[in-house]
Amino acid sequence: MASVNSRKVAIVGCGFVGSSSAFALMQSGLFSEMVLIDANQEKAEGEALDIAHGMPFGAPMNIYAGDYDDAADAAVIVVTAGAAQKPGETRIDLVKKNVGIFSSIMPEIKKRDFGGILLIVANPVDILTYAAAKMTGLPENRVFGSGTVLDTGRLKYVLGEHLDVDARSVHTAIIGEHGDSEIPAWSITNVSGVPLNDFCEYRGHRDHLASMQRLADEVKNAAYVIIQKKHATYYGVAMAVKRICEAIVRDERSILPVSTVQHGGFDKEIDGVSLSLPTIVGANGTEGVIPLELSDEELGKLRESARTLRAVIEENVDNQ
Repeated sequence: MASVNSRKVAIVGCGFVGSSSAFALMQSGLFSEMVLIDANQEKAEGEALDIAHGMPFGAPMNIYAGDYDDAADAAVIVVTAGAAQKPGETRIDLVKKNVGIFSSIMPEIKKRDFGGILLIVANPVDILTYAAAKMTGLPENRVFGSGTVLDTGRLKYVLGEHLDVDARSVHTAIIGEHGDSEIPAWSITNVSGVPLNDFCEYRGHRDHLASMQRLADEVKNAAYVIIQKKHATYYGVAMAVKRICEAIVRDERSILPVSTVQHGGFDKEIDGVSLSLPTIVGANGTEGVIPLELSDEELGKLRESARTLRAVIEENVDNQ
């Protein structure tokens, strides 16, 4: 296994998400070296140069365009490369195109005996996380996706707006697919330890079911709305990437809803598929899914989400 430079990050893919993630990570001060890799070398060079010109206003960092040899000793490789989601297109619609792109990226990582953590951000993130684990053969604790970290952030945001409180005081999670079958885990949702419905009533809201459905739909459709208005989403996910990298680099063992390959540990019916559940994340990658007390309805929806993803994996990854 190649040596690992704990202060180095590599980003594969310099589109909107990759370049925004690079900018967010530069500002974070987590890393002192960053290599940008893209099929279009000039694009990577331009992004690196543009961000590097801001170094006098931030923490020192060596940022440059490179290749997979340069990424071999990175602590984290962030993979954002892939076709972008278009208006009217679901994340699942991107499968064939992006599995094809991954079939050229992942062997490059595998043959360099990469010893760090592989963070998948490209969509559909659950399918591509599974594909990355399979194509690289890396230990599954070191291959995971950004999953529903952003969706969970969106839910915290809209709940904070609804209740007129700081979104950071809202504790909740979106679980399952990062996509149309995602599930808000209302059973575990609370505001600073106060059950959600109790806090809603304290703030004068009593039509709980209607409000929960409206907020869930707002979160699920957020990407579609943003894509319709500005053709792409990238700032929110870049901040989610920064948050995940913080947990890794600082060995925080934070609990984040990242996408990992499941083997029936959480539920025997959720097996052989990558999806998001609250998971301990630290310097060694993922350290296991935490047990959630879900309602029967939520568990049923989670199993259905897993079946949806499993069918796509079997057709587009396992049978290739």
